[in-house]
Amino acid sequence: MGRRERRWQADDPSTHGPPVRAPVICPLCERPIPPRAKSSLHHLTPKLKGGAKAGTVRLHQICHSAIHARYSEAEIARRLADTEALRQDPEMARFLAWVRTKPDDFHAATRLTRTRKAARREPY
Repeated sequence: MGRRERRWQADDPSTHGPPVRAPVICPLCERPIPPRAKSSLHHLTPKLKGGAKAGTVRLHQICHSAIHARYSEAEIARRLADTEALRQDPEMARFLAWVRTKPDDFHAATRLTRTRKAARREPY
């Protein structure tokens, strides 16, 4: 058997190129994260609240931005430290219902909510 024949054998998976990886699924919106989409790692417990070595999850960038536009680090640490709690929160549920209608690689700028803007202006 010549070199060319060995290279293209149909029954040998090692000759078919790189293995196809299963797409990463965003645990928040439950849509695939394509390789070309903006994404980031979200610390389930914020680093400022002791979560530097805690678990992280890969999210679409728009999903990650939506979390931090709506909630303070303290609120995330206190009551939203897992994806299930985030999904069940009414504000996030509205956002997730909307974003699920968008393409998997959709991204748009995310602004702070009025409540978060007002909280930032208040003196300590």
